[in-house]
Formats: sequence, structure tokens, C-alpha cells
Amino acid sequence: MAVLRDWELLLDADKVLWGQGADPAAIRARRPKLAAFAEQVIEESRALIQPAVCYERFPVKELRHERLALGGPAPQGGQGGYLAGPLIAQHLAGAQEILIAVCTVGDSLGKLSSELFASDPVRGLALDGLASAAAEALGEAACRRFEAMAAAEGEKTSIPLNPGMVGWPLQEGQKQVFDLIDASDIGVRLNGDSGLMLPLKSLSLVMGFGHDLDRAGRSCDYCAMNETCRYKDHYDKGIGNREQGIGAPT
Repeated sequence: MAVLRDWELLLDADKVLWGQGADPAAIRARRPKLAAFAEQVIEESRALIQPAVCYERFPVKELRHERLALGGPAPQGGQGGYLAGPLIAQHLAGAQEILIAVCTVGDSLGKLSSELFASDPVRGLALDGLASAAAEALGEAACRRFEAMAAAEGEKTSIPLNPGMVGWPLQEGQKQVFDLIDASDIGVRLNGDSGLMLPLKSLSLVMGFGHDLDRAGRSCDYCAMNETCRYKDHYDKGIGNREQGIGAPT
């Protein structure tokens, strides 16, 4: 398994405000000091961001009944494992290899945010937004690196898939991912049977590598909140990267 820690994350006030669940344009118009404060928080707290990605590539053995059997060693012992679900079958049927990754920005920002919520809620919320923005930026950067890796090998990639998308339930998907990859080297673990990762500002994803993959569609199309999401225009415009398959972490 490879571990990557050399990341330069592109962060700005708009991304932090989106991470807080706010509309940057509205905030700048009504409360410009909050936008300036978001920039200040980025500069003051950037050192607390600890980006790390671990990943492994697995050869595909076969696809049968929406279950993709994989070769290679599994962290719990034995050989290989599987990914299963309608979404997996739809997007990874033509893959020769599957890349599985876990990304995190660590827990320093999250801990400080939690500590400050009672005494300084504005700063606490801003730090939480920064942590969310950083995790999403890390996921975007990781996908770009994986796509470049595939291109250098003359291969295509699928869109990135995250557990929790329609057709790949969160609890089932996360268990499948963590049965295949040991993320303890970057300090990430599953929180029991909930499907949530600790630290919370973490995400997992899978991508198919192959010569005949169809990259049609966007991850937003498979999000359970697609019909009601207030942020679809934000991601369609490319601020963040939902259209490339990266869902914002909790």
C-alpha cells in the first residue's frame, strides 16, 4: 500500500464558506466581515491541516451478479476481496484494475473546532468549514493524481465512486473498502458499524482503471440528495469537485 503526504491544497474563503454550508455570494453581500474572517482562519490554521492519502490497486478477477471479485492481498489476511452493488457493476464492469483510496486531513482542526464551539462559535464554525474544504480539496487533488497515473499508463479511469452513493449503501460500501485497505497508517478507522470514518474529515473512494471505461455521468447524479441539494449549482460550476466524484465529508 502506498501513502502520500506531499499535498498542496488550494483553499480560499469561498471554499471555507461552502464547507460551513453557506452561500459565499450571499455572505459577501450581507456579512463581508465573515468572508474576511474565513481568509484569516485559513492563514492562521493551515499548519493544522495534515493531508494524507493511502491507496492500493487490485486486479479485477471477474464480475458476477453485481459483485466485482478482486485479486491481491487483503489487510485482514487471505487473498483479495470484493466490491458489490448496482453502482459498482454500472461503472466498473470494464475495469482491469481497481484503485481504492482513503484520504484524510487529520483530526487537529476538528478537535480545535469542537473545543471552540462553546466559547467562540464563529471561529469554531469557520474551522469546521476549513476542515471540510480541506478534505474535499484533498479528494480532488488525489483524483487528479490518480487520473494522471492512469493516463501515463495509457489507461482511462471511471468517475470516482464513494460509499453512500445511490446503488452503493454507506455501511456496505465502507465495510468493503476497509476489508481491502488498511488505513491505520494515516490514522483512519471505521467507527463501528455506522459507516463513518474517524477522523470525520476523511473520505474513501474507488476508481476503475482500464482501456475501455466509460466516464459518462457525474457523481452528483448518484447522490441520494440529488433532487433536493442546494449546492448542485456550486459543484456544476467547478467550485469543489462533486462533478468529478468527490463528496464533501461530514
